[in-house]
Amino acid sequence: MSNPPESSTDLLERLQHQVALFARRAEQTRLGGVGKARNSMDRAAYLLLNRLDREGPMGVKALAEAMGIDSSTVTRQVAPLVDTGLVKRTSHPEDGRAVVLALSPRGRGRLEEVRDSRRRLMAEVTEDWTPQEREVFTDLLVRFNTSLAEWHAGLGQREEPEDSTAGTAGTAGTAAAAGTASPASTAAPAAPAATPGAPASAVVPEPAGTGVAAGVRGDSQGG
Repeated sequence: MSNPPESSTDLLERLQHQVALFARRAEQTRLGGVGKARNSMDRAAYLLLNRLDREGPMGVKALAEAMGIDSSTVTRQVAPLVDTGLVKRTSHPEDGRAVVLALSPRGRGRLEEVRDSRRRLMAEVTEDWTPQEREVFTDLLVRFNTSLAEWHAGLGQREEPEDSTAGTAGTAGTAAAAGTASPASTAAPAAPAATPGAPASAVVPEPAGTGVAAGVRGDSQGG
């Protein structure tokens, strides 16, 4: 008997759990690789050196933008790399007044050692995978990382929706200042007279802020 199809909620729950496990295990092993270069370079240093190797000399601001972090973080992370001779400060090739960061020959050699070590680790971890499975997993991981980067890039642009009641209050205040009544402040019509023999509740008007309209407004504000 086949298993029932997995719901969207169940699938997303399984995804977030597996991502959490991946992050923890990656941090535990630091994806250090195998051989002499194992655990010889932390993640921040590796990503900085890798970026400089792939894109060439860059200023602190450009490097920070490319990596999606702030300039102060780049400055702090680059300092030990400069001190150990893996990165060097040099003049911009087109603007001699500007200072850029560049990968030194020592840094390039060290980076290649770490890359080779990590490639061997990936080969061991996925030893029983087919080439097609490795390719599919890599493509999906690239897509996932890209989506994460785009989500973080747009995080500051997403704003909370404005309070709809503020606009109503503003309209009412403006109308009062002008000496006219806004629709919201118009008095409700008088309740009809009670019919002889009818219960008193039948002629009591619904209090403001209750009922279906209030429920819709509450939902729109996350209440």
